Order: sequence, then structure tokens, then C-alpha cells
Amino acid sequence: MRGLVYFCAMLLGCLLATDTCLHAQETENSLLTWSDEIPPLPDSIGLAGPFVGVHGDALIVAGGANFPRPVWDNEKVWHDEIHILRKKDGEYSWKQSGRLPRPLAYGAAVSTKAGVLCIGGNDNSSTFSEVFLLQADEETGEVNIVDYPALPDPCAFGAAALMGNAEDGVVFLAGGQSGSSLDTATNQMWSLDLSKRDDTAAFVWKKEPDLPGPTRALNLTLAQHDGYEDSLYVISGRRQNGEEVEFLTDVWQYKPSSKSWRPRAEVPRCVMAGTGIGWGQSHLLVLGGADGSLFFKSDELRDNHPGFPKEAWAYHTITDTWVSAGKTPQNQVTTIAVQWDNAIVIPSGEIRPRVRTPNVWKVTVNPKADQFGVVNNVVLIGYLLGMVAIGFYFARRTKNTDDFFRGGKNVAWWAAGCSIFATMLSSLTYTGVPSKSYAQDWVYAVGNFMIPLVAVIAVYVALPFYRGIDATSAYEYLEKRFNRGTRLFGSASFTLFHIFRMAVVMSLTGMALAVATPLTPAQSVLVMGFMSILYCTMGGIEAVIWTDTVQTVILLGGALIALILLFSGIDGGWQGFLDHSQASDKFKITNLNLDATSAQIALWVIVVGGIAQNVSSYTADQAVVQRYMTTETRRLAARSIWLNSGLAIVATFLFFGLGTALHAYYHSNPEKLDPNITTDQIFALFIAHEMPIGFAGLIVAGIFAAAQSTVSTSMNSTATTLVTDFMKPLNICRTDRGYLRAARILTLLIGVLGTLIGLLFVNPDIKSLFDEFLKIIGLFMGVLGGLFVLGAMTKRANGTGALAGAVVGAMTMYLVWKETSINGYLYTAVGISVCFVVGYLVSLLRPALSDDELAGLTVYTMAGNAEPDVASRSSA
Repeated sequence: MRGLVYFCAMLLGCLLATDTCLHAQETENSLLTWSDEIPPLPDSIGLAGPFVGVHGDALIVAGGANFPRPVWDNEKVWHDEIHILRKKDGEYSWKQSGRLPRPLAYGAAVSTKAGVLCIGGNDNSSTFSEVFLLQADEETGEVNIVDYPALPDPCAFGAAALMGNAEDGVVFLAGGQSGSSLDTATNQMWSLDLSKRDDTAAFVWKKEPDLPGPTRALNLTLAQHDGYEDSLYVISGRRQNGEEVEFLTDVWQYKPSSKSWRPRAEVPRCVMAGTGIGWGQSHLLVLGGADGSLFFKSDELRDNHPGFPKEAWAYHTITDTWVSAGKTPQNQVTTIAVQWDNAIVIPSGEIRPRVRTPNVWKVTVNPKADQFGVVNNVVLIGYLLGMVAIGFYFARRTKNTDDFFRGGKNVAWWAAGCSIFATMLSSLTYTGVPSKSYAQDWVYAVGNFMIPLVAVIAVYVALPFYRGIDATSAYEYLEKRFNRGTRLFGSASFTLFHIFRMAVVMSLTGMALAVATPLTPAQSVLVMGFMSILYCTMGGIEAVIWTDTVQTVILLGGALIALILLFSGIDGGWQGFLDHSQASDKFKITNLNLDATSAQIALWVIVVGGIAQNVSSYTADQAVVQRYMTTETRRLAARSIWLNSGLAIVATFLFFGLGTALHAYYHSNPEKLDPNITTDQIFALFIAHEMPIGFAGLIVAGIFAAAQSTVSTSMNSTATTLVTDFMKPLNICRTDRGYLRAARILTLLIGVLGTLIGLLFVNPDIKSLFDEFLKIIGLFMGVLGGLFVLGAMTKRANGTGALAGAVVGAMTMYLVWKETSINGYLYTAVGISVCFVVGYLVSLLRPALSDDELAGLTVYTMAGNAEPDVASRSSA
């Protein structure tokens, strides 16, 4: 107890100290911080149109053009020098490292793992189609030039972006002009697949669909995720329109998966020749650009020209909104912004007609100031202490393994139902589902609507089996139906699944909570792990179930409060929410395609995958099956399943509605978004910055609640299977008290292991918690579900076939994960299908079992397997 008090005191001190520190650090609300700490380019005049990129630890600036001073008395000069910048021991240093094949400027450039890809460009007389790679040697700093496939046509003043990873992604080049005059501008787009570099015939530039908008040069081409998939954005530019020069503000999005374009919200002003970059998971930052307002007055103004507008812009791809990103100290156009030295770097460029600058700006994107506060911290600590108190209470009531594993079969049916609901929900639902509907739509909700359908199978098929054999472990059924080897395979698979499930839930929840609380992701993982270990080890399944029940109330209540507050902040309130959501197609629930790999997930994938996932969970997952055995009778257990299915439907509407409301809210208030967060942190962002004091602490407690529900369930369930399936058959402990002690020790060890792995899993690059969690479920639970379906739905299957199906199924799931792009929602269905088909076919090689041997173990031989239900009738 003293250790608990000490831990809570340390936690409170950490929260308050971090909170105070963060408030002290955040003295301004500006989104961007501009620093001139990087030394200027060695060329004292500066350059416009250089090739800029990053290779290894080197920033490369090559070529470019400028006007010797006095700029209005001299002609433009093109350059071929290659400069690289490195940072060593905190010091920056420039070095000239060779020359380009010719003086060259105004081409496009993209940073790849192999080097900086330089595309096209021009000099004083010609426009070129050559493409080459600049590679900086890590030892000598010299730059090597490697020829790449040339463009089909010459191109200058276009812009390129890389989609996918830096090693084998696809480079896209959009816009530009093929000659020296603007009337040669194009609306064409080309792509080069870097993964084809070893195939000479395939490694060529390919024509993509033309941009539907007008021809253009000096446009921006940027890549970013749009909530569904990586996309390309072509922004602004200028073109010749008869005798007039037209300054463009249009924005076009290109989806490579469907090869389709669509218009997006226009940029507030023209940003031609500007610098931009994708930032975070869903923002584009435009850090400069010319608006054309003084385009025709350059000769008149000359040195009195004020320069280009000094304002940056931020575009959010999910809500399709633009906001100002604040004033800039300088607007450097016709250069390229890159990410280097943990910041955005803008080297050199043009600051007004004919005038360049050698300055190099380092831009950092500031996170929003923490606003969690003391009151919210106290609410959170109070909740955590309450959960531990429940563990202490039930520790006194736990006398034997039946109490620890099954609550003495005396748990209230409604509490068991809430526990099933909380177990299946998890914190990934609390954060992942709202973020999914925020970024996409309601298509995934259809999968949850399969739960009542599968509840019929759980009540009338799975429940009689498990109650009939009075199972403590779900995998006792597999031994009775097949053999001991199958039981051990199932139990071991379940154990591995839940250890990794714990780690995934804690790590991903920790990352989401990092936005809402002063805790780092690692600190959140440690808090969740420690508190879950504490009350789960002490109180067993009863402590888990009753904390789940409390957590269900907090979880649903907190989400409902958040939903009400969201509506109040949306332009037009409830009606505004409906109008915006319908206009944005946020209520869509079907995609009628046949593609199993599409980011626009097909209806059939959702239905098949939803049924398969829930069949596996409600028939073969010890964490759920264990709850079936905690009520006094089968009828009461059935009630808990029906209650869970009802709560699941309510939660589906609540959490998908929450995500849709978040989309409407941030469309109304785009300035409140934080470019640094992941999409999965959007609900946490709202909690931290928009919720009233106290309520934010309550809802964060709800997220902790959901995570700890999942973690504690995994700990208790895996301890149950290890003791019941591995230890008891070998009679390792001689007394029930010995097994109880072993269960508590195993609960502790599993909790520690899951927490440690959770610390390793913290990864901010994950695009969707929900998608990653579905893959984890499918990789493990598909085969387990397949074993149950094979055993329950056939009389012909036997132990040899079951083991063969399980092994082949596990190997298949690994290959599906590593070698295919099948949507993770189908993983479980694939696992069930392969296990069932292989298991059945192999079983045909052995003699069939008799009906007597299968009595009570299949749907065809269930007669006589009914559990006496006297207690439930007397209590009715």
C-alpha cells in the first residue's frame, strides 16, 4: 500500500511539474517559428530556382540563377555549383562539392533515399528533359551524379513530389513549361516508379491523367495523406490566357489508386513559385509564394518593390480548409522547402523581382500549448485510485482459482455484459473509431452492425458448448473436440495475441493521450500498465469485471458529453452538423466495389470481415468466453451477451457520430487544428483544448478506462489459459491455493511483459490505430476462429486435420500480412477460411468419429449438453 501511495504521489508530481513546464515554455500562440541560425549560402547574391534536397545527413543546393549587382543593369546568369551543408557537433558548415553537367535552374527536385532527384530545368537558351541523381558521399562530402531516365518532353518551372517511401516510392511531376515562354505551360503529369530502377524497360516516366484545370507553370506539387490514402496536391501557379497572365488559386487533388482528380478548396491568394511541404499526417504548409499583385509594376518599382506577401498558409486535407499560418520574416520564392535537421529548411530564393537572398531559414512547427491543468490532473488521479480500490476490495473475496478465474460464477449478468462490451471496445475504439469516421465516413460502422447477428451464434452455439463442459479456458473445448495438441496450440496463440494486444493498446493509447495530458507516450504506457497490474493481480476476474462496469459508464458518459459540446461549437449547431456532414458525404455506409485492397473499403469486405472478426471473438477468444462462465446460469450469461450487443450498437452510433462531429467542428474552426498531431489524436486534441475544466480529466479517464479494461482483461485471461491449459494438466501445483498464487504471479509477469513491449511499440508514424489493430486481431484470431468453426460445424473434422489447418492457416496469415495489400479487415476471414478448408480436407484422410465421441461437441450432436438452469428460473 505504501508503494501505491508513493507511485501516485510521484505520478501527480510528474503531471503537475510537466504541466507547469509546458505552460512556461509556450509563451506565444504562433504556429511557426522562423530562425536564421543556419549560415547563408556561400553565394553572396543568392540563387533562384536551385535544385534542393536531402541525401543522408547532407542538405544539397545545386545550380540556380541570379542577377549580378546592380541587378537592374545586368542579365540573368545561370550557375552550376553544387553546395552541401552538414551539421556536426552542433555546428553548420557549407562546402562546394562539384558542379552540375551544365549551368541549370528552375527544374524540380525530390529527396529520395538514393539521392536528390533533379528533373528538367533550363538555361538562358534551352529547356531540358534530362533527369539525374545527386548523391553526397558520407565520407568525403563529394557529390556523385547518376543519370536517370529522361522526361518525354522538356520541362522547367514545374514541381515534383514523392509519394510512398523514400526508397521505392513514386515521383510525380506536374505542370511546368516546355519552352522559355509561359504559353508553353502544360497541364500534364508524369510519374517515375523508383521500385522499377532495376528493370530498364519499366523504369521510364509514365503519363498520368492530365490535370483537369488550366495549364500552369510555377505551381506547387505536394504529397499528403487525405484520411483514406496518400494523394497529390497541385496548387496555384500562373498561365498565359490570351494576352493576359492569369494568377491561379485553384487546388487539385490526385488519387493514384483510382487515377482521378478532384477540385479542393482554393488557396486564399495566389502562391505561384511558392515553397510548400507536407507536414504531419494531414497538413500542407505553404511557406511563401507570389500573389501577382505587383507583377506588372516590377520595372516601375524596381528597388522600391516591397517584396512578396509575407504570410504562410496551412491546408488541412481532411477538412479541406485553409488558415493563415502567421506572418513570415521573409518570402523566398522559386526555391524548394525540405525537411532537414528536425525542421523545415528554406534555402535562398527570390525575395523581389531580380533580387535573390543567400539566407537560409529554419522553420519549426510549434505544438499547441498544453491546457490540461491541475483540476483535470486531480480528476484523473482520483479515477486511477478508485480503480485500485476496487482491486483491493475484491482481493479479500478471492479465495481460490474459481474465484480468480470465474468470480465463483456469481457475477451479476449485467456487469458481465458491461465487461464483455468494455473488453471488445478498448481504448482503440475510443480514439480510433472517432478518428476513422472523422477522416473517412461510416462505412466501418457496418462491421459493428454484425455483432447482434453473431450474438445469435454466441448464445445458441458457443455458450451451450462452454457451459456444458463447465470450461474455465475456452481451449478446453478444443481438447475435447480434437486433441491436446490443438488445445495447446489454441491457448499459446491466444496468449501471444493478448500479450501483443496489450502492448499495441497501451502504446497507441499512450500516443493519443500525449496530446491531451502532460504525460509522454512512454509515461502513459507505464501508468496504464502499473495500475492494471495492481488491481488485476489482486482482485482477479471480479475486479476486472466491476472495473469494466465502472469504466463503461465513464466511457459512454464522457463521449456523450463531448458530443454535446461539439455540436455547440459547429457553425449552425445541430442543423449545421447535418448539412456539413451530408455535403461532405460523411454518412456514407457503402462502397460498391469488388477490390479487397482499396482504401475505399468495399461493403462486402466490411460484411464478411465483420462477421468473421466477431465470430472469432465471441466463440474463440478466452477474454470473452471467460465472461460466459462468470454468471450463475447459462440464461444469465445469455442476457449478458444480448446486453453487450445492444451496448455495441449504441456505442457505434455514439463514436462514429463523435468522429463526424469532430470533422464538422474543425471544418468550422480550422485554426484550432494542430499540424503536429496524428489523425488518431484528433479526439484527444479536442479534449485537451476545448473541453471545460474537469470534464477533460473525466474523458481522459475514460480513455485510460478503456485501455485498462483491455489490458486487465488480457492479463487475467492469459493467466487463466496458462494455468488451466498448461499447468493443471501437468499437476505442477499440488493445491488450489498454489494455482491461485501461480495465477497472480503469471498475471504480474504478463502485465510487465506487455508493458515493456508497449514501450517498444510507440510509433508516431502509424496512420490509423484502428487499421493496425484490425490486422493484429486478424493475424491471431482468424486461425482460432477457424478451429472453433471447424469443430462445431462439422462432424468429419478430427485432431490431425485441425492441427494441419491451424499450422497452414498461421503460415498463410503471415504471408498475407507480408506479401499482399489485402485490407486488414479481411485478415480474420482469410484465417478462418484457410484453417477450415485445410483442416476439413486433411481430416478426410482419417476415419470419421462416431456420434458418441462427438456428443455435445458439434451443432449436430448438442442434445444432452444443456446445463441445468434451475437457479435462473427461481430468480426470474
